[in-house]
Amino acid sequence: MKYRGSEFYENQTNFKRYMDRRKREENANDTLEKPVILELIDDVNGLKVLDLGCGDGRFGLELFEKGCTHYFGIEGSKNMVKAAQQSLIGTNSHVEHILLEEWNPPKQEFDLVISRLVLHYIKDLESVFYKVHNALKPNGRFVFSVEHPVITSNPQTSGVRTNWIVDQYFAMGYRKQEWLGGTVYKYHRTVEEYFKLLQKTGFIITNLRESHPMKENFKHEDTYYRRMRIPLFLFLSGIKK
Repeated sequence: MKYRGSEFYENQTNFKRYMDRRKREENANDTLEKPVILELIDDVNGLKVLDLGCGDGRFGLELFEKGCTHYFGIEGSKNMVKAAQQSLIGTNSHVEHILLEEWNPPKQEFDLVISRLVLHYIKDLESVFYKVHNALKPNGRFVFSVEHPVITSNPQTSGVRTNWIVDQYFAMGYRKQEWLGGTVYKYHRTVEEYFKLLQKTGFIITNLRESHPMKENFKHEDTYYRRMRIPLFLFLSGIKK
């Protein structure tokens, strides 16, 4: 099938629901995903950074505050591009509206490439990884997060879940899921497959992490203990050989 994850955000209702969700107290992105991403990217002072699927661009502002010198965002949703351009006014940044599948990167341009919760929408991930490798300078770093395979293998419905069923884990491919009142298709891969694709495309893997909750990031104990039940996100980082 031909599916682009950014299509979901071109629907105004979906876009608004997502933006409202990100503002919620103790949302999973801020309590579980961002702390690990920040730890893995570490020092960005003086770096030229590429963000694949940059969303509304607010993370770019945080990177500038930490000392990055240039931020380049790739984003497939027009709604997100507009939001990102607004967020990044007055900074040394550029946001391009293009699908990752169609993106042709400059060679050896960036010190760091990041991608947050985007790559599980991509079918031909091997091609994207090769593009990232080409875009990085020698010894450049690649850090990304995806939905954990135990999540993408689970029939997902809206609302607070009380149980999770992992099914057909080794059958990789698109899985239909209901989210924020809409329908999305996420490409399920195993942990092993992400690992192998990075190795195949020329990266030395430096980290493999999961979204282990840290109690200090939560205000409410019930949310913390619920997040302890299952990993929502998977993280990998590598260095260009």
